[in-house]
Amino acid sequence: MRKKGFISSITEYFIDSPLTPIVIIATLILGVMAVLNTPSEEEPQIVVPMIDIFVEMPGATAEEIENRVVYPMEKLLWEIPGVEYVYSTAMNGRALTVVRFYVGEDVEDSLVKTYDKLYSHLDWIPPGCSHPLLKPRSIDDVPIVVLTFWGKGYDALTLRQIAKKVEQEVKRIPGISETFIKGGLRREVRVELDPTKVYALGLDPLDVLKTISSQNQARITGTFRENNYQFQVRLNNFISDLKDLENTVVATVAGKPVFLKDVANISLTSEEPENYVFFVPGPAASQKQIKAQTGELYPAVSLAIAKRKGENATKLAEKVLHKVEILKGYVIPHDLNITVTRNYGETAKEKTDELLKHLFIAISSVAILIALFLGFRASLVVMVAVPVTLAITLAIYWLFGYTLNRVTLFALIFCIGILVDDPIVDVENIVRHLRLPENRGKSFRDIIVGAVNEVRAPLILATFTVIAAIAPMGFVRGLMGPYMRPMPVGATAAMLLSMIVAFIITPWTAKKILSKKAHGEEKETLFTRYYRWMMEHLIRSPFWRWSFLLLVGFLFVLSCSLIYFKIVRVKMLPFDNKSEFQVIVDMPEGTALEKTAKVAQSLGQVLEKEPYVTDYQIYVGTSAPFNFNGLVRHYYLRSGDNIADIQVNLLPKHERDLQSHDIAKRVREKLRPVAEKYGATITVAEIPPGPPVLQTLVAEVYGSNYEEQIKLARKVKEIFARTPGVVDVDWYMTEPHTEWRLKVDTVKATLAGISPEKIIEVLETAIKGKVAGLFHDAKASEDIYIKVHFPVSQRSSLPDLESIKIRGENGRLVSLAEIATWEEAIVPNPIYHKNLRPVIYVVGDMAGKEESPIYGIMKINKLLKELKAPNGEEIKIYYTKQPFSEKEWAIKWDGEWHVTYEVFRDMGLAFGVCVLLIYILIVAWFKSYTVPLVLLAPIPLSLIGILPAHALTGSFFTATSMIGFIAGAGIVVRNSIILADFIEMRLKEGLPLEKAVIEAGVVRFRPMLLTAAAVVVGSFVILFDPIFNGLALSLMAGEVASTLFSRMVVPVLYYLEHRIKTEGRLVL
Repeated sequence: MRKKGFISSITEYFIDSPLTPIVIIATLILGVMAVLNTPSEEEPQIVVPMIDIFVEMPGATAEEIENRVVYPMEKLLWEIPGVEYVYSTAMNGRALTVVRFYVGEDVEDSLVKTYDKLYSHLDWIPPGCSHPLLKPRSIDDVPIVVLTFWGKGYDALTLRQIAKKVEQEVKRIPGISETFIKGGLRREVRVELDPTKVYALGLDPLDVLKTISSQNQARITGTFRENNYQFQVRLNNFISDLKDLENTVVATVAGKPVFLKDVANISLTSEEPENYVFFVPGPAASQKQIKAQTGELYPAVSLAIAKRKGENATKLAEKVLHKVEILKGYVIPHDLNITVTRNYGETAKEKTDELLKHLFIAISSVAILIALFLGFRASLVVMVAVPVTLAITLAIYWLFGYTLNRVTLFALIFCIGILVDDPIVDVENIVRHLRLPENRGKSFRDIIVGAVNEVRAPLILATFTVIAAIAPMGFVRGLMGPYMRPMPVGATAAMLLSMIVAFIITPWTAKKILSKKAHGEEKETLFTRYYRWMMEHLIRSPFWRWSFLLLVGFLFVLSCSLIYFKIVRVKMLPFDNKSEFQVIVDMPEGTALEKTAKVAQSLGQVLEKEPYVTDYQIYVGTSAPFNFNGLVRHYYLRSGDNIADIQVNLLPKHERDLQSHDIAKRVREKLRPVAEKYGATITVAEIPPGPPVLQTLVAEVYGSNYEEQIKLARKVKEIFARTPGVVDVDWYMTEPHTEWRLKVDTVKATLAGISPEKIIEVLETAIKGKVAGLFHDAKASEDIYIKVHFPVSQRSSLPDLESIKIRGENGRLVSLAEIATWEEAIVPNPIYHKNLRPVIYVVGDMAGKEESPIYGIMKINKLLKELKAPNGEEIKIYYTKQPFSEKEWAIKWDGEWHVTYEVFRDMGLAFGVCVLLIYILIVAWFKSYTVPLVLLAPIPLSLIGILPAHALTGSFFTATSMIGFIAGAGIVVRNSIILADFIEMRLKEGLPLEKAVIEAGVVRFRPMLLTAAAVVVGSFVILFDPIFNGLALSLMAGEVASTLFSRMVVPVLYYLEHRIKTEGRLVL
């Protein structure tokens, strides 16, 4: 019997204390409050401050932008503490730089540091360059709800006006952050000048523009006093009526005014389309209550709504939809359709409800299991401990600012099998003590205290052993760190609480629930007798002993070979089963908007044959509302006539047989021939299961000459394209395309009194159109611009442009053809930088059997050997860092590989730390350097179950599999500690070594088997989740293997270790 200690005193106090039931009730209430008040969302919040910095330098080439803008700005940004990456793109006339800070850096602090650094060094800005515009981005900017407005008879102008009014109403809901509208047309006052009539007045387009702008004025000019009263003097000449604009005097002829309406066609209409948005019902539209024919194309407008940081996505989404229902009938016409094309609040609620149900199933399953092993009353004792522990764990999540999401809830389910260990060990030992003959005559209270006291010390050590295994995983860095951190945080808290509950609440509950008539020696079961028979042979027979150890070693090597032979494949995370994906379409540069729209519609027709598609939206010339994937990849910056996004929405996962990844793969194969037909490049962008990256496969091409880099990158792209399993191949470079450049004859222009600046302004007015000011309609929901330009028919060819006339300082009109000539030239390529180094990205995705980037990289590396650098040397391959020298020709792998490397590197380090901590704890407890090695030996044996289980189910060995393996290591060692402690107790009682080892295994086998079964049963509900499937497999198969093998390995090794130590020689 162990000496009475502090923990024993606590147990004795609470076993009779009236405070104990109050503690139970209070913790349960606290847990309920935590569930009700903790914000819920589908994915964990990952704080990665990203700041987009825009700088313009009109007219400058990409190379000049690189040298004058990008390099100086990058150097400043690289000095900021906390910056991890600086990405830059130098383009003609502008630069975009993205500064990304380390995960976990404060968003506001990062913005202040960036703003301070740039604006305290404004002397780096060259003449003609704008000040930097900073736009911070974070996960809270991702819209949680997207409403798409569409309907028969509604045009883009009307749809946008309705959506704008709805946006104003939705914006009033507390907790709403950014909202924006995609698609539709704004109202515009279009002033289409008649060139002939304008020129006849001796004017050019710029003169008319300035006249309108000067007329559209209003201002308070001062005050005056009269009769002791002060009056304001206001000039009010704002243009708020078309007649006012039409009657604007632009010139006088023979003393008579010439009005604007005499030289221009003026109309209040919609702006010229710069993008198109369409809504298309899919084959499964009726199951989403969409009443429209499949494939019918409707003009549409999408309203995207984001939430503030810390807000509950589920509740906020419900408020938005409720507000929309209220608006129907007076803001929203009855015959207008509003389809919810994104609702992350609903998916978060579905996931939360599903996981809470799984949590209940796991608890109930464990309760049934314990009832079968120890009886109904014993199961009730354990089932009081579990909700109390979970309730406090939920409260800890709440207090530390975590949200209820798939990871935090999976962490709780993951904990079920672990946290029942302490109560199970307590209850099983109490039940065993009740049946011991020597306890007859003792009080029920003393038996319980004695039983708990017996396992107290090893239980504490075993609990800290499991914590030592799990806690280091909280220090995983990179994007996966905060994504997975709720698991070690929750599991560590749950284990500590479970231990406290086992000493405070479990004894009290046992005293109230367990039967006092449980005395009587328990007969050994058939399974126990078989175990005793087996152990006797292993301990007493060297042949049996060493044959068994060799068999275990062989099975371990055989299991590990499954990875080498690719029977089990490694991947960061498996694919999730979402209800959406995107098709990213890029046409060649220079493609007209209408042509891009036609191609996107042709691609959409493929989707109309997919039975699980409820609807899809086509965004042409603009991006779709972005998700977290689009945030990291900067899809929200996509714009231009040659780009399109197709947002594809599927039936909920419970209503389809195929997972979204399988659907996306099938769709990709069908879309590819259509894309190739039109020369389009497509990417099927799925929602990643974890933190998103630029692309699955990313090859960064480095070198000393950018033009040669482009040539090398093109060859790398070709290798990507011919590598089996590599799909969606693209590169961050434009194909050569032409532009027309205007070369001004400065001598002729100067003689005519015309400056290049004047030419630019006239051409911008005539061709693109310039805004002369606002049309002042006070009731308008959006600004209405007065835009001046030539009719499309007068600006559609080079002869049209050459005929544009500019008025010189002497008043004479000079045609453009007289002072300038045209030349056709190739548009310079954009120049990309990463961390101050010029780079070109070649990207691709993986499809087929080997969907992990590791295997794609291995295949591509073999083909890269055939390439030579421009200087004739071999191209070096880097995996974890950029090449050191700028003169070095190299390829660095990034994308999912980099995150995979970071995760498995940090988890490997965490596992090493875990083993070291466990070793130190065991050394401190057993005061031996060799016993810990015996107890740690079973850790790798769990792989005998884990790897074959992954092979049989066809699952990837993922980061969650690794978590299961590491957590399982803690459980294995925990049970080994309790077993070894029992052996030591029996040795101190005078039992011979052989009998003590066998007896300890027999006595402790049932609780070990029970805890292993609890882990298996508790983890079973996770088995069918696509992401955490690996975690479940590792826990379940690892526990089965470790129970079958290590429960025999540990006694055998302990027996050998003890004999070697006592006899001083190697023992067979």
